[in-house]
Amino acid sequence: MTSAIPTDNMENSMEGFTPAYSYTEQVHLVNSADLNGYKRLFGGVLLSWIDMVAAIVARRHTHCNVTTASIDNLQFLAPAHANDLLVLCGKVTHTGRTSLEVRVKSFVEHIDGTRTLINEAYYVMVALDDNEKPVPVPPLLPQTEEEKRDYEAGAHRRQIRKNRR
Repeated sequence: MTSAIPTDNMENSMEGFTPAYSYTEQVHLVNSADLNGYKRLFGGVLLSWIDMVAAIVARRHTHCNVTTASIDNLQFLAPAHANDLLVLCGKVTHTGRTSLEVRVKSFVEHIDGTRTLINEAYYVMVALDDNEKPVPVPPLLPQTEEEKRDYEAGAHRRQIRKNRR
């Protein structure tokens, strides 16, 4: 896994962090134990890997233990097969008071280095204190135009989730 976590900002975490601060990549080589009866990557295995990446991203952003509150969106766009290199890329897209949205994109990386998106998932994670009670999370500080669009889209998804309750 890779991340660009600077250690000098950890004390000032409530001032906020950029999406790059907790960005995480995880790489898996799909093997026969990961396949379903159709010889494609089993969805449950991929879901487990995505959940792990989302938790790591959220933990890095919050400096707290976290739990998955919901999986807001999970789209299987294409299959992965045995011997495929799978790259999962996770980043925070939006923060609330005690929760944050994490997007994890999963790609098959081909021999030539090109990537094909096979899955995109949005997780809502909640930061927890030592008594497993929700605690405030550091705000997200989007920097680029893309990050700002992601943040606004996350705010929209958050409102949709609230309306569903």
